[in-house]
Amino acid sequence: MSYSVGQVASFAGVTVRTLHHYDEIGLLAPSERNHAGHRRYGEDDLDRLQQILFYRELGFPLDEIAVLLDDPDVNPQEHLRRQHDLLSARIGKLQKMAAAVEHAMEARRMNVRLTPEEKFEVFGDFDPDAYAEEARERWGGCEAYKESERRTASYTKDDWKRLTAGFDAIHRKMADLLEQGVAADSAAAMDVAEEHRQFISQGYDCTYEIHTGLGDMYVADERFTATYEAIRPGLAVYMRDAMLANAVRHS
Repeated sequence: MSYSVGQVASFAGVTVRTLHHYDEIGLLAPSERNHAGHRRYGEDDLDRLQQILFYRELGFPLDEIAVLLDDPDVNPQEHLRRQHDLLSARIGKLQKMAAAVEHAMEARRMNVRLTPEEKFEVFGDFDPDAYAEEARERWGGCEAYKESERRTASYTKDDWKRLTAGFDAIHRKMADLLEQGVAADSAAAMDVAEEHRQFISQGYDCTYEIHTGLGDMYVADERFTATYEAIRPGLAVYMRDAMLANAVRHS
């Protein structure tokens, strides 16, 4: 039994372009071709794709996945055992973080001009006020923070919705590039990083130095890391690397 690239893409929830890319880099070459030269995937190919997607969800880069799967001393059962352990550890960490967020949401009073209902409608499970005091302590004296405070003081519900939707769209673009295995220092990733910087600059002058500092924070601060990891495993590091590469490109 074999399957077309379209069927496999549907089974696995990935794009045909992703499967083509995996074939091009030698990560997943279909075991068959039909008389017209079209890709056909067998059961062993599907098993390998499953392993690839497990490791991708855990944040492994494609080149490292290839090394892991091609190791002759590790059998498929060992891969599954390793992935189960990694996923269990991540679930435990996320459960602890979720409990901490719930506690903070109950303990802190929301003091922006939105009602609590509106605020959760805009931000989902993220409470921006939870970090407001810390942000003031860390950056309150810098001009960029003061400018951001001035610009956002008059924001309405629709303004916050627009801001959140804009960030979501940029994050999805970056996550899609990561899922396709596009390098963080590629032109495509750097272009999205530049879009991210310019979008932030609506609130204050986000220089390349500030932008790379934000990228470092996405990885160093587990709260920011968790936000990006929830969008796509590995996204925090990928964004940091793309933001740094973009800054270097413009230096």
